[in-house]
Amino acid sequence: MKFIKKIFKFLVIFFGLLIILLYITDTDYLIKAVRTIYLKGHTTAFLEDFKEFDNQSIEKSNNPQPWSNHKDYNSVEETSLLKKANKDWGTIAYVIIKNDSIWFENYYDGYGEDSKTNSFSMAKSYVSGLLGKAIMQGYIKNLDQPVCDFLPNFCDGKAAQMTVGDLASMASGTNWDEAYYSPLSITTRAYFDDDLAKVMNSLKVIDTPGQSFKYASGDTQMLAMVIEKATGKKLYHYFEESFWKPLGSENSTLWQVDSDDHDLVKAYCCIASNAKDFARFGKLYKDHGKWNGKQILDSAFVAKSITPRFTESPEYGYGFWMNDYLEKTFFMMRGHLGQYVIVQPEDNIIIVRLGHSKGPENPLETFTNDIGLYVEEAYKMLNK
Repeated sequence: MKFIKKIFKFLVIFFGLLIILLYITDTDYLIKAVRTIYLKGHTTAFLEDFKEFDNQSIEKSNNPQPWSNHKDYNSVEETSLLKKANKDWGTIAYVIIKNDSIWFENYYDGYGEDSKTNSFSMAKSYVSGLLGKAIMQGYIKNLDQPVCDFLPNFCDGKAAQMTVGDLASMASGTNWDEAYYSPLSITTRAYFDDDLAKVMNSLKVIDTPGQSFKYASGDTQMLAMVIEKATGKKLYHYFEESFWKPLGSENSTLWQVDSDDHDLVKAYCCIASNAKDFARFGKLYKDHGKWNGKQILDSAFVAKSITPRFTESPEYGYGFWMNDYLEKTFFMMRGHLGQYVIVQPEDNIIIVRLGHSKGPENPLETFTNDIGLYVEEAYKMLNK
């Protein structure tokens, strides 16, 4: 018994000192990381982790607009290859939209059409769209307006050259390190820290902005701070009034914030919604910014967003990814663990896949092979 008491006392002292050390070294965010992610058996963020964080509610549309079902709705089964991939890689939703009608939909692993799961980086497309909206409404002059006009911490040296367009196109030149699986990276800190603005204001611009593409979630987070400053509105409110309600979303949604006290959205990620409501933003861009005949977003901004900014980086525009499959060009919203809204405008096709994994490949590759599989198998189904 004495031995057990000694062990217990040692553990109490050890963990007490460890917690003190975390606070002294400003790494106390790891406490939340352990509690919300690692103790639950995950090595990275997961689909339903939004339940472990503070969130702000975004209300559904006052005039919900359900997708209509195509005349050939669910008339074709998944191909055998697609069935295997969906099972092996933990797909929870797979939807094909043809000519703005639901042509095929299926849900897995206990999830349904209204189930909320984490968008992860698909949220970046929304934030880029909100930049376009802010420009359209005159809150921001244009893509070339300096970030310094809104964030005074970025007014010196190379930072003074950084524009809002550089943030939307991932060309800020900051020292952001996009490392999802390292507990000590700034990406991990940003996910768990309860003062996200403090984290962002610690960034340094080390390369000349606007010269080249480097994927950095911090760019989108800074862009959100710019938009809030420019509009005087919380980003979740601006999102609700600009897109979520006007696009006829059928479900309310949640957007994670760093904490109730600081109330800054994790803009680079973390909108909890479902496949068919996520698909609406893909349709908006497919239709050049129009929704039911109304110009929600400037068509020139939409066109620029889905066009590569840098010739040496043809995979990225302003908040959207682009790639070729089946000799067709697709643009897409893309998120961690394989959250996708994939759009082929000429064929009027939208493919949505949500799930737990991208498969066995390196998940940090720019385009993992699962994307091509979801596209190619959808077209096999469509052409039967």
